[in-house]
Amino acid sequence: MAKLLEKQRYKCALASMLSVQAIEGAIPILHAGPGCGNKLADLSAGASGHFASQIFPCTGVNEKDVVFGGEQKLRTTIENALKIIDADLFMVLTGCSQEIVGDDVEEVVSEFEDREKPVIFCSTAGFKGNNYKGHEWVINSLIDNYLEPSDTKEEGLVNIWADVPFQDLYWHGNLRALEELVRSIGLKPNTIFGHARGLENLKKVPSAQFNLLVSPWVGLDNVKKLESKFGTPYLHYPTIPIGAFETSKFLRTVAEFAGISEDAVNKVIDERESYYYYFIERFADTFMETRVMSRRFSVVSDAQYALGITKFLVDDLGLFPAKQYITDDTPEKFQDDIRKYFKDMNYGVESEVAFETDGYKIHKDIRETDYHGYPLILGSYWEKELGEELNAHFLSVSNPANERMIINSSYVGYDGGLKLIEDIYSVVKTRFN
Repeated sequence: MAKLLEKQRYKCALASMLSVQAIEGAIPILHAGPGCGNKLADLSAGASGHFASQIFPCTGVNEKDVVFGGEQKLRTTIENALKIIDADLFMVLTGCSQEIVGDDVEEVVSEFEDREKPVIFCSTAGFKGNNYKGHEWVINSLIDNYLEPSDTKEEGLVNIWADVPFQDLYWHGNLRALEELVRSIGLKPNTIFGHARGLENLKKVPSAQFNLLVSPWVGLDNVKKLESKFGTPYLHYPTIPIGAFETSKFLRTVAEFAGISEDAVNKVIDERESYYYYFIERFADTFMETRVMSRRFSVVSDAQYALGITKFLVDDLGLFPAKQYITDDTPEKFQDDIRKYFKDMNYGVESEVAFETDGYKIHKDIRETDYHGYPLILGSYWEKELGEELNAHFLSVSNPANERMIINSSYVGYDGGLKLIEDIYSVVKTRFN
């Protein structure tokens, strides 16, 4: 029997068109109905902090194309895109209808293999998975169809992979913050998403010393494929580093993997922690005397932020977790490991975690939880009304975030921890006004 899913947080795999958009010089071509790309673009723009989504070339398949096939329309769309769009890489993405009817998209795309600008294919039918998986499929397609092996490895060059662009509200700022952290210990960061990165950085991926994945599960298939195809080892750091405790741990872990001396990384950490605690000490009275907020909290988000924020609130601020809710439809094979990550916190604190995609069930559970005061709820726009109902302190940190504009903010690192504290206690202080 079919089930209703209320307040869904993710989109279908075709929304990985935004992962292609995030690579400067690349453009997606959609082989799908006209409503698919338009609705996904509109939904993503509002839900992801109100960025301006681009308009992508699309075949706009209709009933006739479903009956008789849309391969000729795809050829024409690719041909015209190559003529008029200023891009250096084109990736054809498929929607549900044309995969169901059996269009041989891969064969059509192969007809363009001798063109000056590469055209590659990625199957992204929505019935196959959501946009977290679609993002991984896009990266795998780039690995298989665009990247060339490198004869040498560049010492110190590190490819950084994190969560899904645009689905992660803070993806751009977080990547720049991760770059800065890696650079601070003497390594050379390489990312492919965002401003002034793009295809030149993508081409350098096979020559990196190692891949660094900062994510609980998204991207694991990609770094394993890179290891298999190019012989590049990878470091999987499952927790996005927020605040002093986790960021210092992150730097030591990366330094050890890269063979950097302990003295060198400790010097960096001492400087950064001194800066961080300078501010913590000056606002300590506010943290300790703010009695209107319960010390218990819940995060409703994808695995990346549910884990990262929970560890930060426990390890740096000494709060106590109620149940945390992971909403990204995490594949079952990763769930046990993620549960273990929620047990790896200071003071022997552990947090119960629920993998739940149904907002109705999440909200029902939160309503029945005793937070021993005004709760702190960090979630998405879907939790805003719930927060008002429970008289909670609410902060929107995850997709959808319709009421926030997010340009280049970040919660990563020492500064990211301070930014998150600012955001939380700015909400708390409104109770006094």
